[in-house]
Amino acid sequence: MKNIIITGTSRGIGYELALQFANAGHSVLAISRKIPQAFIESQNIACLGIDLASCDGLENVKDFITTTWKHVDIVIHNAGALLLKPFGEITADEFEYIYKVNVFGVAALNRVVLPFMQKGSHVVTISSMGGVQGTMKFAGLAAYSSSKGAVITLSELLAEEYREQGVAFNVLALGAVNTEMLQEAFPGYEAPLSPKEMSDYIFNFALTGNTYFNGKVLQVSSTTP
Repeated sequence: MKNIIITGTSRGIGYELALQFANAGHSVLAISRKIPQAFIESQNIACLGIDLASCDGLENVKDFITTTWKHVDIVIHNAGALLLKPFGEITADEFEYIYKVNVFGVAALNRVVLPFMQKGSHVVTISSMGGVQGTMKFAGLAAYSSSKGAVITLSELLAEEYREQGVAFNVLALGAVNTEMLQEAFPGYEAPLSPKEMSDYIFNFALTGNTYFNGKVLQVSSTTP
């Protein structure tokens, strides 16, 4: 059984992933600003209310690992913030906030967790097709899509830095999944995949994908959007 950290677990894919891993017998540390009732009722899920935009509370992650787990097998960076707004109207604070959640929060959590990861561990970052070079881009998503591109490059670099330690880093660039965030970006659009269906894929990839991939960006998309 694995020790698994998942961010952005209050809704959507992160919520489904936390329950799926817990129901399979794994130990989950769910990180989000809001804690779902279903997690409180699960013996295999521990929760920390942390705002990744400010990184306040990340010391609590270190304390939890030190006192409870001792090591971490898998990290899934699923938390994300989205802004749909014309580029010329985005304020500097708004642009920075998106990067704080989507990029700086990922880097900060990695710095805390990596000392507890051993050979064979796997860090999975959830990005977007909008962050992949050469894919279709959409007006109004300058902050979001560029941040998702930045976190892709970060993951590729960390795969090289931690190759000798045996920690694998991979990115899943998701296409359209019928989440609340998708509705924020594309109101009224019905995606062909549900959060549960996508969580099934991520669940298996997080457990086994590092056997086949390291430093890779996999495009997981049936439609864009």
